[in-house]
This record gives sequence, C-alpha cells and structure tokens, in this order.
Amino acid sequence: MALEIRPLSEAMGAEVTGADFSKPLDAADVEALNQAFLDHHLLCLRGKPLSARELLDVACYFGTPHAETTRSHWVDGVPEISKLVSTYEKPEDKPADPRMNRRTGWHTDHSFKEIPPKATLLHGHEIPSSAGHTRFCNAERAYADLPEATKQRLEGLQAVHSYDTMRTPARAIARTAEEVAETPDVVHPLIRTHSETGRKTIYFNSNRTDRIVGLERAESDELLDAIHEHMTQPQYRYDHEWRVGDIVVWDNCSLVHSVNVDYPIGEPRIHLRTLIEGTRPI
Repeated sequence: MALEIRPLSEAMGAEVTGADFSKPLDAADVEALNQAFLDHHLLCLRGKPLSARELLDVACYFGTPHAETTRSHWVDGVPEISKLVSTYEKPEDKPADPRMNRRTGWHTDHSFKEIPPKATLLHGHEIPSSAGHTRFCNAERAYADLPEATKQRLEGLQAVHSYDTMRTPARAIARTAEEVAETPDVVHPLIRTHSETGRKTIYFNSNRTDRIVGLERAESDELLDAIHEHMTQPQYRYDHEWRVGDIVVWDNCSLVHSVNVDYPIGEPRIHLRTLIEGTRPI
C-alpha cells in the first residue's frame, strides 16, 4: 500500500498512513517522508508499538540518530533510544502548579548542545485516557509574521543556552559529573537559518535560553519574554492527541513544543525517543 500523507492542521504537521513501520520502506517512500518532513515540519506516522531496534531503523530514514545524554534512560542497551516514563504513580507525583513540571515549558530539544539535534522522534507505547497531549508551535511562521523593524532588531543577536536556567521555575534532571563536563553553556543565534530549506526561524527555548549576549539581564529578559509570547500564539499551534503506536517526528529548528501534564494519576504515559544529528545553528 502506498503512503498517504494528509495535513494535520493549518499551523503545521501531516499524518502518514499506509505503511508497516516495523518493516523496511523502499527508497521512494523514504524520499517522500523526508520531503513531507521539510514541507510540514512535523509528521505523525500511524502504526503499532515498535521495539527499540525497530524504532532505530525508522529514525535512520531521517538521518543519523545519536546517543541520549542521560544514560539511565537508555533502552535495551541501545544508546540512541531512550525510554521516557512520565506516569504519575501517586498523587504527590502530580504538581499542583503545572509550571513545576519542565515538560510544560515551550522548548526545542537539546539546544544546550553545541550541535543540537535536527529532529526528535517520539513513539507512544502507553497513553493515558485524557490530556497528555504534546503541543507544538511553528517558530518559522512566527518569525515570518514579525514586523520588519523587529526582524532587523533581532538579526545578529546571540543567546546563551544552558542545561538549566533560572528563567524557568522547574529545575532540570540532575547530571553526573561526567554529564556536567559534557554539557557546558553554548551560544546560538537568536534567529536561525534552516540548514536544508534556507528559511529563517526564531531559535528560542524557554527551558534552556538563559540570556542574550551583550544585554543587561533585565533587557534580555524583557526581549525573551516578548519573543516567547509572540511565538506561542494560537495561530502557530498544533496539539497532538496521542494514539498508541504513533511516531511523531518533528523539526527542532522550526518548532517548539510542550506537554499538557494534567493527565490522570495511575495511568501509564510511556514513550520511546530518539534524536537525529543536526548541524551547528547559523
């Protein structure tokens, strides 16, 4: 059966059906997937739960997967695949204030790295009965809609990305000494050019972007807050309602994402994840 690719929303995204992703795809289908990825920024591959090795094979259609930073999350000895368990086992696991869960912050994965990942693949294995959606905003479209004067103001600005920043209310996962050494602060352009399409996008991560180089903290915070408010407006947003077996692959250059963490206590929420090697932001 041929792949069928249908748009998911006006903001971004396409649904892909018509394939068994536990089996190899032919070259034409892989090419179609990659073109759809560039066109839509986000793909939802509908299917059944895959093993870590099978998911790794799917990830390779989009580039070269790389190892997860936190080794405790590795699955079945596969460093490129991590298991993310976000289940609330007991009432005290669910924060009264959702902001205290870092997954609610609008972010792009691993921007604290010198060479962040091109894309993320997240694969739903167990899904709660309600909420738990992953929400996305289109930072490329948000940039395109900025007034020309604002674009000129932002052009050339550099921002410091840290593993953790006090700008966000919730703290990051603790690192070992080895992991700390692997994750020093890095500097990325605030306006980034996509390495494959050449289009410009806002490159901001509310969980990692700490400050703008050369600005006083107050001025930097004011500008970053304004960017955050602009790029997360409803017209740039798509909320993904998970089904078991979904593989959602998204562009970390063009999109930011967050999670609706208000799902039921005691209902499993388990995903497998892998990241695709990217290029240095320019």
